[in-house]
Amino acid sequence: MKKNAVFIFSEDQLSYSFSDEHPFNQKRILLTLDLLKNIDAIQDKDIIPPRIATDEEILLVHDEKFVDIVKKAGKGELSPAAGEIYGIGTEDTPIFPNMHEASALLVGGTLTAVDEVMEGRARHALNLGGGLHHGFKGRASGFCVYNDSSVAIKYMQQKYGARVLYIDTDAHHGDGVQWAFYDDPNVCTLSIHETGRYLFPGTGKITERGNGPGYGTSFNFPIDAFTEDDSFLAIYRAAMTEVTEYFKPDVILTQNGVDAHYFDPLTHLYGTMNIYKEIPRIAQEIADKHCDGRWIAVGGGGYDIWRVVPRAWAHLWIAMNGQEPPTGPLPQKWLDRWQNEAPITLIPTWEDPNPLYKPIPRKKEIEEKNAHMLEQALHPIRTNK
Repeated sequence: MKKNAVFIFSEDQLSYSFSDEHPFNQKRILLTLDLLKNIDAIQDKDIIPPRIATDEEILLVHDEKFVDIVKKAGKGELSPAAGEIYGIGTEDTPIFPNMHEASALLVGGTLTAVDEVMEGRARHALNLGGGLHHGFKGRASGFCVYNDSSVAIKYMQQKYGARVLYIDTDAHHGDGVQWAFYDDPNVCTLSIHETGRYLFPGTGKITERGNGPGYGTSFNFPIDAFTEDDSFLAIYRAAMTEVTEYFKPDVILTQNGVDAHYFDPLTHLYGTMNIYKEIPRIAQEIADKHCDGRWIAVGGGGYDIWRVVPRAWAHLWIAMNGQEPPTGPLPQKWLDRWQNEAPITLIPTWEDPNPLYKPIPRKKEIEEKNAHMLEQALHPIRTNK
C-alpha cells in the first residue's frame, strides 16, 4: 500500500558540519524530528535512512575535478588556498573532515526521496538534509558543496523521463539550480526570494527567464526587504498556480528554506510562522491537482535553529500527511529537553508572539512594489493564455 509520506533521516546527516560557530547547523533536523515525535506526528515506520550518492550520480551535475578536490579536502590533503578557486576552504564553506562523504549522503538522501515517490511507494517524500541550492558544477558556494536538488532533477530526467518543476522559497535565490537547467525546456525553476540588491547571491532578477530552448522556463520573484506574510503568500499562491498550469510538470521538487522569518539572522524579511503553515499546503494541492501527488521536498536555509526551524519544518511534514496544523503550546517535554542547550529562550507555542515586531512604516509601498513585480514576472504567461 502506498504511503502518504516518508521522512528521510539518519543521524549521519549531522556530519555535514563546518564548525560549531558556523550558521549552517544540521542539528535543526534533529530538533524537528524530536518535535514531531513529541506530538505523535511521525512513527519509526515513516523514517527511511538515506543512502550515499555514487560518484556517477554526483557527476550528473558536477565536474570530476571538483569532486576530486572535495575528496582531497575532506582527507586533509588540500590547503584552503588551493581550494579557494573551487569555493572550498572559504569563510562560507570551510573544509571539514570527510567532506565528500557527508555531502554525498545529503545528495543520496534526496535521491532516496525521489525513488520512493517515482517508484510509487509514497506520494510525498521529505529530506530535510537536502536543499543545498547554491552548489555549482565546479564550485561550492553559500554553505553548499554538492547541489542535491540539481543532481536529483537530472536523475529524475534520466531514470524516469520526468518533466520537473523546481520551487524554491528560501530567502536566498536558488541560483545553482537555476543555472544548471537554464537552457533546459523540460525543467522549470521558480524562486521566491529577497531581492539581490541586499542579499547573497545577488541574482534572481525577473529578467532571468531561461536561455535558448529553455527560455520561458525560469521564473524569479524577488521580493523587497521587510516583506510580510500577506504579500509573500499572495505572490506564492499566484506564482505556484499560474506557473504550474503553464508548465504542466510530472513531479514537483520544493526547496523549503525557512530563512524568510523575522527572527532569521541572515536575511531582512518579516515572515512569521503563518507562511510556513501555508507554503506546504499549497504545494500539496498543486501536486495533487497536476502531478498525481508526486511531491519531493528538501530543506534549505534556516539559521534560527531554535525558535524557527523546528516549528516551520514540522508544519511541512504535517501538511504532507494531510493533518491539521497544530496550535497552542509546544510539548513541554520538547521544551524541557532543548531549553538548557539553546542560547536563547524558546518560543513555547506553535504560533509566534503577537505582535512579533513593530509596524513597518513602508508596508503599503512594499506591497505595491511586490505586486508590480509579480505582474511583470507573470506577464509572459498571462499574455499567452
